[in-house]
Amino acid sequence: MVISPMGDQLTLPDGRPAPLSKAYRAGELIFTSGQLPFKPDGSISTGSIEEQTELCLAAIERILVEAGASKERIVKVNAWLTHVDDFSGFNGAYVRFFGEHLPARSTVRSDLMIPGARVEIEAIAAA
Repeated sequence: MVISPMGDQLTLPDGRPAPLSKAYRAGELIFTSGQLPFKPDGSISTGSIEEQTELCLAAIERILVEAGASKERIVKVNAWLTHVDDFSGFNGAYVRFFGEHLPARSTVRSDLMIPGARVEIEAIAAA
């Protein structure tokens, strides 16, 4: 089984290297790290839960494409929301992203490590 990190070193908002890989391939599986709602300029979105969810899912999709996979290969999603009231908006953005493909999923309410982030999402995909 081949186990290898994928992509460039990630950096924290303060510019320090992050102590993680954006994804890891282990055999026929791709494991993404939790994706936060970073905008293209590297700042955290302060937008709606829908916007933040879309940013997280788009980041996951970019990682998978880079690995030669696609969102249709996702088999499991874990999501963390900071507000219970965001669950409906999160679900709306999630369904728009996945359509008919509905991976197994766990969603919990939790604080997050980056101020302003209302959602964090990670995924496991078949390579």
